[in-house]
Amino acid sequence: MEKRAARGERELKLLGKVNPLALEEFAALEERYKFLSEQLEDVKKTRADLTTVVKEVDDRIQQVFAEAFADTAREFENVFQTVFPGGEGRILLTDPDDLLHTGVEVEARPPGKKVKRLSLLSGGERSLTALALLVAIFRARPSPFYLMDEVEAALDDVNLGRLLDLLRRLQENSQLLIITHQKRTMEIGDALYGVTMRAGVTQVISQKFSREED
Repeated sequence: MEKRAARGERELKLLGKVNPLALEEFAALEERYKFLSEQLEDVKKTRADLTTVVKEVDDRIQQVFAEAFADTAREFENVFQTVFPGGEGRILLTDPDDLLHTGVEVEARPPGKKVKRLSLLSGGERSLTALALLVAIFRARPSPFYLMDEVEAALDDVNLGRLLDLLRRLQENSQLLIITHQKRTMEIGDALYGVTMRAGVTQVISQKFSREED
């Protein structure tokens, strides 16, 4: 019995200190584990829901972009023919299979030229090509008004006349607000707002035009 008692004492010492509150702590930790497990399941469910929403949004974005691009590409070809009679212009997708990350390339070939890269065109031709793309977007997705800031500054008289023809067509369905120093651009407006110097004094002026009187 003494040997058994001694062995029991040694085994008891090997157990170390006994925590009398172990059951209570275990119950608290079990409850905490259950709470975190529920939260984790909620997070997983939310993530799955968000993944579904993201996919739906991506699908919708691709659909809208594809439709807008097709309309813009069609309008760009028509507008380019207007500003460069006899020329050829088009826009292409760099990666048609990945509409979320694709780029857009612009090809422009004015009449009498074989080049299509914009970098090889003159400054006026590049400006007019950019304006043609801008107007194509306007016509593909019309807006109540447009604001332009000296967009025709780099154009010569011939190209300016072609641009003004485009702006007159936009005037039929939208309001144009144009900041310009070009007299010919001012002449197509229905109202003129500006700043002038009279007798050394800066004055703000406004003038509306009647097309019927003209």
